[in-house]
Amino acid sequence: MFDSIRFSSRSPKSAVLVVGVFMTESTQEGARPSFDGASARLAGSEARAAIGRPEFDASVGSAVEAFDGKSRTIIVGLGRKDKLSGETLRFVGGVIGRRLATAKATAAAIELAPAVKASGSDLAPADAGSAVGEGLGLIGWVCDEFKGTATRKKDAKGKFTTSRTRLEVSSADSRFGAGLERGLGLAVSANFCRTLSQTPPNIATTSYMAQQARAMAKKVGLKFSIFEGAALERENFTGLINVGKASENKPCLVRLEYSPRGSKNAKPLVLVGKTMTYDTGGLSLKINNGMVGMKRDKDGGCAVLGAMHAIATVIKPNKPVVALLSIAENSISDEAYRPDDVITYRNGVTVEVTNTDAEGRLVLADALCWACEKEEPSAIIDLATLTGGVVVALGSTYAGMFCENDALRAKVEAASKASGERVWRLPMHQEYRDLMKSPVADILNSNPNRKAHPIQGAAFLSYFVDEKIPWCHLDIAGVHVADSNKGCFIDGPTGWGTRLLAELVDA
Repeated sequence: MFDSIRFSSRSPKSAVLVVGVFMTESTQEGARPSFDGASARLAGSEARAAIGRPEFDASVGSAVEAFDGKSRTIIVGLGRKDKLSGETLRFVGGVIGRRLATAKATAAAIELAPAVKASGSDLAPADAGSAVGEGLGLIGWVCDEFKGTATRKKDAKGKFTTSRTRLEVSSADSRFGAGLERGLGLAVSANFCRTLSQTPPNIATTSYMAQQARAMAKKVGLKFSIFEGAALERENFTGLINVGKASENKPCLVRLEYSPRGSKNAKPLVLVGKTMTYDTGGLSLKINNGMVGMKRDKDGGCAVLGAMHAIATVIKPNKPVVALLSIAENSISDEAYRPDDVITYRNGVTVEVTNTDAEGRLVLADALCWACEKEEPSAIIDLATLTGGVVVALGSTYAGMFCENDALRAKVEAASKASGERVWRLPMHQEYRDLMKSPVADILNSNPNRKAHPIQGAAFLSYFVDEKIPWCHLDIAGVHVADSNKGCFIDGPTGWGTRLLAELVDA
C-alpha cells in the first residue's frame, strides 16, 4: 500500500490528522459518539460534525473523514473504553493505513494518545503506540516483485512504475511516538518474513534461503554459519540428509547468532525454524491439489529469520540469541527416502519412517539435537507448520503451544498477549509419547492412527530435547496465512511468530 513508512519526530503542516473516539456509554435513544477533552481540542468543527453522521458509531475499526478545504482529519472508532487493548489498536492501525493509502497521504499526525489516556486503560502510551505502528506497518506490506507487464506499467527507462506514496508519521506525544517507531520497526521484520513466505519455490530454493539469511546477518550484524554437504554428514544431521536427498536443491542447516558485548558466558535462547522450501510429500505423495501453497512450509524458518532481524534492529537485548534453520526440499526421485526406512539421529534415537509427508519433524530433530548438545541453551523455542491436525483443532485463531515448563510457558503467553499472536496450550502426556513408539525402531515418525494428530508431532520432537532444558513447540500451521482481507492483514502470509518472538526476547 505504501512504498515506505517511516517515523518522524516532527509533523509537517500538510499532515493528515488522525484522532480517535470511543463509543458512547449513554443508553439514551439517538446518543452519538463524542470526543474526550484533549481529542476535542485537536479536532476541528468539521471533525466534530463528522462523528455525528449516522454511518459512524465509533465501533472498533469504523472511520469517518472531515475536510475543511485545506486539511483532512480521519476519525477512527476505538470501541468501548473498557475494552481498549493492544489488539484493538493494532487493528485500528491497519484501518488507519488503509484510509491513508486511499487518500494518497504522504504524512500523518497520529494523535491517539489523548484517547488512550482518557480511556483509563492501564495500557502504557509506548505500548499503545507500538500496537498502532505494527498495524500500520503490517497493512503497508507490498510484494509485487513477481508481477509482470500484464499488471504493471513501465516508465520511459523501462522500470516498473507505482502510484504508491511514501508515508511519514508522527505524534505530539513523545512516548506514543517512540512506540510508533518501535511498532513500525517490528512490522518491517514481520514483512521481511512475509516476503520470504510469498517467494515461489523455483526462486526460494534451499540455497536461496541460506543466502537470504547470510545477507540479512551481514546487514544487521549477526554471526552466520552453515552446515552443508560433507558438514551434514560429519555432524550426522540425518533428518536433513534423508529428507533432502531426492532434490537437486541440497539441504543445509543455518546458524545465526546475536551476541551483544558482555554476554560471552550467558546461555542463549535458541530459536529453531522448520524451513521446508517445498513439500511434495515425498514418496507419500500429497493427493489431489494438496501441494498448492506448500511454498509456505518454510514459514517457521521465515518467522525465525524475521525475529532475528527484529532482535538485531529493534529489541537489541543484552543477552545472546541463536537461531537454527533446518532447510530442505521434500521431493521425489530414485534417491528419495522411503516408508519403512530406519534412520539414526546423533543422539542415538532411531526412527522408523512410516510417512515421508511427516518430514518437518525429521529435519527439526537435527536442530533440536544440536541445540541441546552444542548451544547450552537457557531455553529452546521451535516454530513449524507441522500438522494439519492443529488446523482442525484450533482453526486460524490460535497456534498450538506445547510447553511443559511453567516459567517458559508464562513468558510465551505474555509475549502472545503483547504481540496479539495467540497461542493455546495443548497437552503433552506420556501416553502421547507412547503413541510414537515403533515395533521396529525406537519411534515412528507418524502413527497411522490419527488420534491426537497435532500432538503426535510435538510428542515426536520431545525425543530430541533434553528434558532438563525448557522447551516450547509452536505449531503455526493454522495461523501463518490470512484467508481474508481485514484489519492489518491482506490475503496471504501473516509473518506469524516474528513479533511474538521479538516480544519474548524484549521481556
